[in-house]
Amino acid sequence: MASGRLRHPTKRRRRNGTGPCGTRLPLVRFDRLLGCVRASSTGVRSPAEAIQAILVYSQSAEELLKRRKVYREIIFKYLSGQGIAVPPSSEKHQLIACVREYWDRKLTSRVSQSGERTTHAEGHEKRQKSQDDVHNLGGEFCQWYFELLNSQHPLGVKSEETWGPQHFWENAKMKFCYNTVEKNVEDYDGAEMVSLRLLSLVKEEYLLFNPNLTADGLKCAMSRHGLVLVAVAGTVHRGNICLGIFEQIFGLIRCPVRGNTWKIKIVDLKIVGQDALEPGIQIEKPSIKYESNQLQEWYDGRELAVLEPHKY
Repeated sequence: MASGRLRHPTKRRRRNGTGPCGTRLPLVRFDRLLGCVRASSTGVRSPAEAIQAILVYSQSAEELLKRRKVYREIIFKYLSGQGIAVPPSSEKHQLIACVREYWDRKLTSRVSQSGERTTHAEGHEKRQKSQDDVHNLGGEFCQWYFELLNSQHPLGVKSEETWGPQHFWENAKMKFCYNTVEKNVEDYDGAEMVSLRLLSLVKEEYLLFNPNLTADGLKCAMSRHGLVLVAVAGTVHRGNICLGIFEQIFGLIRCPVRGNTWKIKIVDLKIVGQDALEPGIQIEKPSIKYESNQLQEWYDGRELAVLEPHKY
């Protein structure tokens, strides 16, 4: 005895109509399968060909199940196999209604799951694009900032742009920590004071900052309030001497009246002199050792380790 299974495609298109068809409905005899199609016109010679012909020429799932060759007992056994309890005395049209309801639920579930996967993928793509945009903003800002600051050096290449408090918010804050022989900490409030202290490092102390803008040396994130956090590491120089390494974290806020203009709200600068570094560490491409999402912890006031220069 040959047997076959009628598969249930979801909204599968046919030559003469569309709509859901049967799902894994066992038809016990090949001759009954042939009875559902016109074998002389379709050239059906096997159960698989018969099933395919039924799928193609059936107008709808209900029309297929109503055929005389699809017996009530077959539908009853199918529902039982799917774990659907129906009264044994149910008539064929009642069993067909149960099958249609079961298929509709499965189709709705598949569409819902597909939509959830699509929404998740779209959300991930948007988050990735947002992270890329923040990282690009951080890289452009650091390029601009260090070129402008270094241009204030007496021997530096002069910039057409002017350094000053106009690049900072009025209530800007700065924490400056430097460690040469012993650790020192300075705090400054206000755009004028922050701007002047940074300027004095270059103009009066003759320091030059060389940032490492590769992936290891630059990390960026955005807080839930829109504050862009930029962490960058690099080396500090005076003339032809490399004095040590630095890490600088900026908090940037977009100017609401000047389009795509960002001003500095927070500055956290740490400089570690070469004499204060561990023996055996060479000063080449210092890096930020924490990840971008940990910048949020720094913003929340938690202590993070400063630097981890590469060891060679």
